Amino acid sequence: MESFSSFFESQSSSGNSWSYDSLKNFRQISPIVQTHLKQVYLALCCALIASAAGAYLHILWNIGGLLTTIGCIGSIAWLLSTPPYQEQKRVALLMTAALFEGASIGPLIEMAVEIDPSILITAFVGSAVAFGCFSVAAMLARRREFLYLGGLLSSGLSILFWLHFASSIFGGSTSIFKFELYFGLLVFVGYMVVDTQDIIEKAHLGDLDYVKHALTLFTDFAAVFVRILIIMLKNSSEKNEKKKKRRS
Repeated sequence: MESFSSFFESQSSSGNSWSYDSLKNFRQISPIVQTHLKQVYLALCCALIASAAGAYLHILWNIGGLLTTIGCIGSIAWLLSTPPYQEQKRVALLMTAALFEGASIGPLIEMAVEIDPSILITAFVGSAVAFGCFSVAAMLARRREFLYLGGLLSSGLSILFWLHFASSIFGGSTSIFKFELYFGLLVFVGYMVVDTQDIIEKAHLGDLDYVKHALTLFTDFAAVFVRILIIMLKNSSEKNEKKKKRRS
């Protein structure tokens, strides 16, 4: 037991961590944190609208690609380096990053529209339902109950990175691609829960930076949406191939 106590005490000495005693304190969400969460989800909804606008701009003018990806990364880096008191600037940077992100995944969305628009709607609704359910589960659960999953999810993200890196160099098989899809979906769904509880805990500790927190949830949502959309497109193409084979 003393080893666990020393472990959590060492973690609390680095940044905004929590001690072993604080992990046993499961209080209700305070009104201040509730107000903060409303701001976070409002900013998230605005970011999703900006992302949809970016995807639409790609369909109109074919702007999505490497430049928009670099623009998205640059906007996120600029946002994170901007002081919290420059609220309007940071909100504008969040919307810009979301716009570039939507344009970057625009080719995938355009492909879905050409194949079957219902796939796009189903993927978005599925992502929204999953996001809502897991976010509510994280809010209703005891405080910090799922924060221990952060280390496991980081390890899973590292596995995905090295798999993708190895596939880009040595070439990947279909089975590895499927594993990356489904395992990545599992990892980012887990991040929805962990990041929600992390945001609640940081808000309790005084970190009310709703723009940064909305950015965190936006990246989780985008990652889940892209993977669900790719899985549905892949399943649809496989069904179409089977139908063609039966007809022939």
